[in-house]
Amino acid sequence: MKHLSRIKIMAFAVAVAAATIIAGCANTPLRTEASTSGIRAAEEAGAAKVPQASLHLQLAREELAQARELSAKGEKDKAESMLLRAEADAELAVVLSREDAERTEANAAVARVRQLRQDNP
Repeated sequence: MKHLSRIKIMAFAVAVAAATIIAGCANTPLRTEASTSGIRAAEEAGAAKVPQASLHLQLAREELAQARELSAKGEKDKAESMLLRAEADAELAVVLSREDAERTEANAAVARVRQLRQDNP
């Protein structure tokens, strides 16, 4: 009888501990710093001025907002997944912005070389 009571007490303690852990995980705030800083980096890189980069910047913003909504509903796994998508789209926006800037710079360099060749036959 004592053995059965100890088992019940242990089972109850385990259940309480599990419930506490689950409740603690549910209340963990969503970590949006990486997504937010990625979006900021894309904005600073001039993504809004490059059509393809602008598209991915907008997607990143929307995905961040959706992640926050999912988190508020308690759907942490989906929210985390959406955050990863937002980070990826923000990073792609940065890369596309830099690529456009480098292409523009390269085209300007080619134009300068052509002009120098015309000026110095």
